[in-house]
Formats: sequence, C-alpha cells, structure tokens
Amino acid sequence: MKRLYADRINKEAEQEVCRLTENPLLRWQDDLLQRRNHSSNRPQKKTEFNLQYGVLVASQTESCAPEELCYCVLIRNLLWNYHSYFVPSEQIREINTGRMERPLEATRMEKNTSCFLMERKTRVKTSRKEIVLAKLRKSCSCSPRKLKNFVMDFLPVLRWLPKYQCKEYIWGDVMSGLVIGIILVPQAIAYSLLAGLKPIYSLYTSFFANIIYFLMGTSRHVSVGIFSLISLMVGQVVDRELILAGFDLNDDAPPVLGDGSLQSDSQSNTTVFNLTAGGMNAECGKECYAIGIATALTFVAGIYQVLMGVFRLGFVSMYLSESVLDGFATGASLTILTAQVKYLIGIKIPRSQGHGMLVITWFNIFRNISQANICDVITSAICIVVLVTAKELGDRYKHKLKFPLPTELVVIVVATLVSHYGNLNEVYGSSVSGAIPTGFIAPEVPRFNLMLRVAVDALPLAVVSFVFTVSLSEMCAKKYAYTIRANQEMFAVGFCNIIPSFFHSFATSAALAKTLVKTSTGCQTQVSGVISAMVVLLVLLFLAPLFYSLQKCVLACIIIVSLRGALRKFRDVPARYHANKVDTVVWVVTMAASALVSTEVGLLVGIVFSMICIIVRTQRPRTALLGQIQDTSFYEDDLEYENLSSIPKVKIFRFEAPLYYANRNYFLKSLYRLTGLDPNLEAARRKKYEKKEKQHLKKEDHTTANGLGGGDTTLQLVPKQIDFQTLIVDCSSISFLDTTGVNTLKEILKDYKELNISVLLACCNPAVIDSLKRGGYFGKDFGSMQEMLFYSIHNAVQFAQDFQKLPEDCSV
Repeated sequence: MKRLYADRINKEAEQEVCRLTENPLLRWQDDLLQRRNHSSNRPQKKTEFNLQYGVLVASQTESCAPEELCYCVLIRNLLWNYHSYFVPSEQIREINTGRMERPLEATRMEKNTSCFLMERKTRVKTSRKEIVLAKLRKSCSCSPRKLKNFVMDFLPVLRWLPKYQCKEYIWGDVMSGLVIGIILVPQAIAYSLLAGLKPIYSLYTSFFANIIYFLMGTSRHVSVGIFSLISLMVGQVVDRELILAGFDLNDDAPPVLGDGSLQSDSQSNTTVFNLTAGGMNAECGKECYAIGIATALTFVAGIYQVLMGVFRLGFVSMYLSESVLDGFATGASLTILTAQVKYLIGIKIPRSQGHGMLVITWFNIFRNISQANICDVITSAICIVVLVTAKELGDRYKHKLKFPLPTELVVIVVATLVSHYGNLNEVYGSSVSGAIPTGFIAPEVPRFNLMLRVAVDALPLAVVSFVFTVSLSEMCAKKYAYTIRANQEMFAVGFCNIIPSFFHSFATSAALAKTLVKTSTGCQTQVSGVISAMVVLLVLLFLAPLFYSLQKCVLACIIIVSLRGALRKFRDVPARYHANKVDTVVWVVTMAASALVSTEVGLLVGIVFSMICIIVRTQRPRTALLGQIQDTSFYEDDLEYENLSSIPKVKIFRFEAPLYYANRNYFLKSLYRLTGLDPNLEAARRKKYEKKEKQHLKKEDHTTANGLGGGDTTLQLVPKQIDFQTLIVDCSSISFLDTTGVNTLKEILKDYKELNISVLLACCNPAVIDSLKRGGYFGKDFGSMQEMLFYSIHNAVQFAQDFQKLPEDCSV
C-alpha cells in the first residue's frame, strides 16, 4: 500500500503542532489508538498518521471503521484550521511499501529538513493624513543646506562644472561643439520653412536652447535645439492661425500696407496691418503675427512641462510606446517631405491646412507640375545627389573619420555663391531666403490672448518634446554609464521653451541626428553646447546677411535628406512584423493617422489604439489545461508540450491575465470549453432527467396497478458522466481581481459544488488572496481557506487525490 510521508515530521511535528495550538489533540490520538487496540476480537487494522499539506492525515493499510476514520479526519481539520502548517511539495516522497521505490518529485527532501510555518506579515497602518503632513513639513521647511541643495539640483551645472577636467575634456567638447554649430546653422535656416517663420527666429531658438540646457540639463551628450518634428507642429499651428486671421500663406506674396499698396521684401519686417483677432487690437503684419503665435505656443508648452515636473507627471511618457513614437515620427516625416516638394521643383501652390493635408498637397503638386522652375529642379537634383552621397560615404567610413563631414555647410556656401553671382532669382525666378537681419530683437512678453487660442495645441507639443528629450537622454546615459533625472529634464526642456519665448524663439527638443554626431565627435559634457551657441552667435552678429541669395530649394534638400533615418523605418516593417505583429499594427496605424490626418490626431490615435490593443489582450488572453511533466511536480500547457500526463479525476485550468469585468465572460467560456462541462447546463439537464424519471416511475406504477406487466421495458435515464471531481485554477498569472472577478470565482465555486466537484485555487499572490478574503470567497471566518487555497499546483493535486480516496460515507 502506498503512503505519503516526510522525514522527521510524524510524531515530532504532531507534538509541535499540538504545542503551538495548545490543544490536547495528541492525547486524543493516543486515546483513539488505545481504544481501538483494546476493542473486540474482530480483526483490526492499523491506522497511521502523517503530516501532509500542513494537516494530520490518517491512512489505513487495509480498512477501518467509518466512524473512527471520520474522527481522524476531524482531527485533521482541527489542526488545519488552527495553524497553516504544511510541508512543501518538494519535501514529500512517495514510497511503495514492500515494492520498488519510485521518486515522484524533482527534488527530494534531505533527512535533516523539517516543515516550516508560513505567516503573512502584519502591516502597520499609518494615517494618510500624517503622511501628507509629514511630507508637507519636509517640503516647506527651509535651511541653508536644503536651500543649497535645491539650487544645485535646479542648476546641475553648479555640481559638475567645478569638477570639470579641462585637460581631459576640453578638446572633445570644443571639437563636437564646432561640428554641431556648423551643422546647426544650415539646419536652423532650413527648418524655418517648416515652422513658417523667418530664418532669424530659428537661429535665436538654437542659441538660447543650448545655453539654457547647459545650465539645467542632466545629460552630458544630448543636443537640444531645432528639431524637424517640433518645427512641423509649430508650423501647422502658425499656418492655421494665419489663415483664421485673414493672411495669405503664399511665401512669395508681397506684404500689404494699410492703404492697400505693396511693399518690397526688404521692408517686410516693418509691414503694418490693422488686425482684430481674438479680442486683440494690434497693428501687426504677417511676420509679426506668425512669431507672436509661435512664441505664445512655445510659452504655454513650457508652462505645461514645468507643471508636469512640479506634479511629477513624467509617467505620461510611459503611454508613448516605441511603436507609437516610431510611427508618429515616420508619419510626420512623410508630411515634412510633402511640404518641401513644392520648394524642390519651384512651384507656387497654397499651403494646405487641416486634415488630409498630405493628400491635398500632392493633388495640387501634380495639378501644377507644368509650372515647375527648371533652375530649382536642377539645383535640387544636384544638391540631393551630393548630400546623399556624402552621407552614405560618411556612414561607411565613420570609423576612419574623426568628425563628420560638414556637407550641409559646404552645399549652402557653394549654392549661395552660385545663386548670388548667377543672379538666379532675377534671371530664372528662383525663390531665395531673403534678408536675414543681424543682432537681437528687443525681448517681448508673449501675448496672453494668443495663448488662449493655442492652449490645446501646446499640450501634444509639450509631451512630444519632453518624450524625445528624455528618451535620448536615457539612451546616452545608459551607453556612457551615468544617470539622469527625468524630472529635472522636464524642468530643463520647459525652461528651454519658456525663457526663449520672450526672445522671439519657438519650441525646441533634443534631436537624434545631432545627438549621435555629438557623441561620435568626442563630446564629454554640455560645454560643447556652449561652443555650438557661440558659433550660432557668430552667424547672428556678423554672417546672417550673407545668406540672402540662398535658394529655398537648397534648404528643402537639406530637410529631405535629414529624413533618411525616419523614412528607412519602412525597411524594418518585415522584421518588426516577425518580432511582434501587434506592435507592427500599432506602428502602421499611428504612421497612417499622422500622415493622412494630422500629426496631433495621429499621436492621439496611436496612444488610444495601443491602449485598446492592451485591453484586447487582457480581454482574450491565453487559456490552457495543464498536464504534469512526468516524474516532476511541475505542470504545463497540454497543447504546447509533448509527453505530459493527465491527472485522473482532476482538471487544471490556467488563465493568463487579470480577472476583471472586461474578461469575465471569456474566462467562463474558456473554462467551460476546455473542461467540457458547463455546470449550469449540466444542472438543468439533471433536473430534466429527474423530472422525466419521476414521470416514468409514476407511469410505471399506474401500469402495474392496472395489472399490466412492465416487462423489461423500463427506461433508465442516466445523466452525463463527468470525468473529473476536482477543478484546480492556476492563479499564477492572475495579477489582480476586481469585484466582478471575485464574484466570478464565487459563482463557479457554487455551480461546481452542486455537481459535487471541488474547486481549488493554487499559486495566488497576496493581492489576489486579500481580494478573495474581502469578497467573502472563503466564508466569514476563513475556516475553509486552507482546504481551498494552495501554494503550488502540486500540493492542490495531492490534496485532491487523497480527498478522492476517502470513503463516500465519511463526511466532516
């Protein structure tokens, strides 16, 4: 006869349990044995006691009286209810008495091991009011040391600059600063086309952003300044507001004076236009109003970022997954590419606004393709070939080059000289950048009336700017083994928007391409940002007028070539699809919405769609019936693995998601489908069988009373045979339960109990156990908790098997 035992736990463990519970149960056991040994001369069989699953279990070598065995089971339940004393499944062996010993577990118990007590820690309840007051006292208290730490945390430059190792860092910082400055100047001038502003404002933005991030940033390598995606978002808001204010978006349209006369481009900065918009009476021209919209948008975005830092809302960036960000960047790149095509071929079409801008713009391009400027087409073709070739060579031989080739600057210088001495604007009508003033314009406070108009548009701008900056900062910090403070990064980006908005600048962010160049040219600290700002300052003070004859098609070529990285994402779609199909769908949906509708709507669609995908995954998760891995105490999916053995009379069901209101029905349907038994239908079927049986017996009795023989025509109605007596629910993948989830488990417990099927729970985490307790799953006093809840599937299986061996007439 097989029996379960654990070394050194029989008598000693029983005595220990009795000592802990302070109940004379051991004496009850001895009395029972003595009473049985001095009973009548009828054959008596020996009853053995073992501590199993934390309870005292009685087993017989042959048979015993039912009332005596019930008494033993009563002792077992009392011990179980007093203490959760159990032996782990890894410490139990199965012995075949008088036969060959067969190991059942993957790990055997050593002889010197013993059972242990599993207790939950008592949580110390603390008043939330006291916690809040303590935090307020700590935050509001002021001391010289705390004030010093606050200032140094707010301006990290005060911590690292005094420790600056000049001999070791200065060369790399100067070289990377010069290279970034040289790259930054042509890009700033080019990206002004995206923002719908004059090039001078892009140079202001690049200058102030580098200085402020040098003071407040925590990343050593990030390059903050003009970013194509942010410039596009600013430009879309500026164009919309210009249209609403009644301005013409045609870049080459001559400005209009108050008397209706035209004014030359050289005097466009002083154009006066009587404008009433949003309750604001102002004399302001197109350029003035455009930069007013941009600065108001930038100021509000910076305020949002600072508030997010104050209230610790950096977690918002977690909802922008990598697929959403990549799809958003790729869709915006298509929009940027579309917006620059008209400059490439030199046609004059209205700048499209609103949803579907990409489709409308391409329609207008093909409709006006016959008006293409041959000079611009040839110039664009030459510039793109030169830029792409230089970029490809630079990527191929970057390990041999100490710093990247300043191709953009060379192209701009050469193209400017050719345009100036060839009179391309006068002879061929090629569009040029125009006058770029030198020096700084007097600072001006952003207009509050305009802030109200762009408050909604500033929110996605603030989130995207922050997310790109923090992502690049974390990437660099991980690569070069240092840490950043995400909350301080939010403050830094916020003030990179707030302060420059007073100096006619627009929104900024970290840029991937310039950051990679910065790291590859030996950058060590943000001193390189100061060097880049000095290069921009040199252009602002002395060199800006030299770019008057620079063709706009050259700037468009620089923008389009800079989009190579984002457009190459299309090549990664097959690999992305192979890695994760859902993420690929999120990428495609976000990209399509950003390109075909608008960038703001695309970002929102991407976030919402990715959340829907997560909800759908939890609504229809994987479910499985488990089988036992042979000769082990482990269980796995029966459909995924071979050579798994099923447990007789036991079904093990796994649900791989939280159980809550949205997936309750799927949980029940999967359970009924995999077990092959719907308890509600089976209960109804049995009632129907019983009703028919009663009708048949009544009819048979009536026939017999009338003297008619029933013969062998008796109809025997048999309900469906159930192939299991215990259902074990593997809760290892259920992270939480809501009220609906608890009620669902209570429902299946009740329904299966009507069919004499036990429901056991295994591998529940503490949060799930607490939810079950609060929901009344184990009863009011938790008396049956130890017979319904197990720490492993194997313990539940062993309990179910031993419970099935008890005589049917023995009940407790």
